[in-house]
Amino acid sequence: SRQRKRGEAAEIKRSGHVTRAVTLGVSGVQLLGAPAEREVSNEELKKPVYERPPFDAHALGEMGRAKEQESINKHQINTYVSDKLSLHRKLPERWNPLCRELRYDYRSLPTTSVVIAFYNEAWSTLLRTVHSVLETSPDILLKELVLVDDYSDRAHLKEPLERYISGLRKVHLIRATKREGLVRARLLGASITTGEVLTFLDCHCECHEGWLEPLLHRIKEEPSAVVCPVIDVIDWNTFQYLGNSGEPQIGGFDWRLVFTWHSVPEYEQKRRHSPVDVIRSPTMAGGLFAVSKNYFHYLGTYDTGMEVWGGENLEFSFRIWQCGGSLEIHPCSHVGHLFPKKAPYSRSKALANSVRAAEVWMDEYKEIYYHRNPHARLEAFGDVSERKKLREKLGCKSFRWYLDNIYPDIHVPEDRPGMFGMLKNRGKTSYCFDYNPTDENKVVGQRVILYSCHGMGQNQFFEFSPDGEIRYNTRVPAGCIVGDNISSYLNLQLCRKPGQPLPADQKFVLREDGSLHHTLSQKCVQAVEKTDNGVPAPSLQPCSDSLLQKWFFVERM
Repeated sequence: SRQRKRGEAAEIKRSGHVTRAVTLGVSGVQLLGAPAEREVSNEELKKPVYERPPFDAHALGEMGRAKEQESINKHQINTYVSDKLSLHRKLPERWNPLCRELRYDYRSLPTTSVVIAFYNEAWSTLLRTVHSVLETSPDILLKELVLVDDYSDRAHLKEPLERYISGLRKVHLIRATKREGLVRARLLGASITTGEVLTFLDCHCECHEGWLEPLLHRIKEEPSAVVCPVIDVIDWNTFQYLGNSGEPQIGGFDWRLVFTWHSVPEYEQKRRHSPVDVIRSPTMAGGLFAVSKNYFHYLGTYDTGMEVWGGENLEFSFRIWQCGGSLEIHPCSHVGHLFPKKAPYSRSKALANSVRAAEVWMDEYKEIYYHRNPHARLEAFGDVSERKKLREKLGCKSFRWYLDNIYPDIHVPEDRPGMFGMLKNRGKTSYCFDYNPTDENKVVGQRVILYSCHGMGQNQFFEFSPDGEIRYNTRVPAGCIVGDNISSYLNLQLCRKPGQPLPADQKFVLREDGSLHHTLSQKCVQAVEKTDNGVPAPSLQPCSDSLLQKWFFVERM
């Protein structure tokens, strides 16, 4: 009936699907605005209900790409996972239980300003760092948290970041007007601080409960101490907090001037009276440390001639020790650090930074560095005259003193003329000994190969010691070549420790005719083209007059 049809139309209207409907007998309803008389083209018929917004080829997941992989490629961390995590997550306890028993007089501790420089950092990792500092630092001790934007160009770090932090107490944001690099960006932040202690953190950290008090208490005890927290690892992919409560590691370096981690040596363990005493460290990783503001300025702050990042940590470490301070790790201060899958931006200036450190602080030992990095001699590193004047003004000690007193367990190569560099073959004149482990963190355990000589040092640098070792000592710990009489190939194993006898399978004799004689097997090292894995390699073979068994060292191309 007409009344029933009107009721149906009203019901349709109430449901919200249409604004007005008319009845067409048994055929249902027709929407106004789509007249039946007009012929509709196929192109119109295939239109979707809604048009998709404009295509953005760079947006996550576009063209069916895996979202997680894209987020990893952008920041070298899994930001997809990070964005799912709370900005306020609580960390598990990872310090020594004895740290809980330490008590502090909060009114007598110095105040601190935390400085965090960032460049194109992911949103969630940066803000998790900020909240972590604010939620673990006693209000009475934290003067301010200064964020320094080193000229980022990503939209989320512009107005959205300003709006977000506007509601956070004690947080300040300053922006560089050009790309300054880590050193100058940190100094820009430090210039506006009001705390007695400067605490520098990286922009992807999470602070453990009680991390700040031990650092400030130690600086109150010893104002010339530069104190680092224990750096716990946060997995870049899963964001699992991997810190442990065991003995922390200390920093060192190898002769490429690359920072390295080491277990605490026995002499340092004996010096300490308690597991919660500070641990003296030859070097720092550089991203996380606290220093008295007055002492920081006394030491000459940072070397502002250094660009971007890399090398500044070793330079500052050498300067602290050689100029009368101490560099320490406090076992009761733990900060988690997100180590990216790889550096998210270039370290192209790191070589020049390392050269500056060598030129100012290493005295004659800089030659050991240059031998292993011949290309560094050609690097433009700027003017270091002011830094040398600073060293003279402060009356700083020699690098020999540093090696003897602060890092006595590092092997100092002798680098005798004609006994170091590329080890070349006379029969295959373009081939040199080469060691390029597949695992960067595993120095030893793999085969020595032959590869085209490149003159860059590094993986083709070897030293023949007076005791007959062929040492691969660009890295720490140093590796020594071992002759394997079963497979005939040469491998790299750890060198003996000081005072220990030389293992028989590591002893070679470089004869006057250039033959390299392996004492244990009574065979000679020969260049072999066809090996079991198809890669040319040096091999132990019966001695002969073949040029393939004649070798000589070349310092540079």
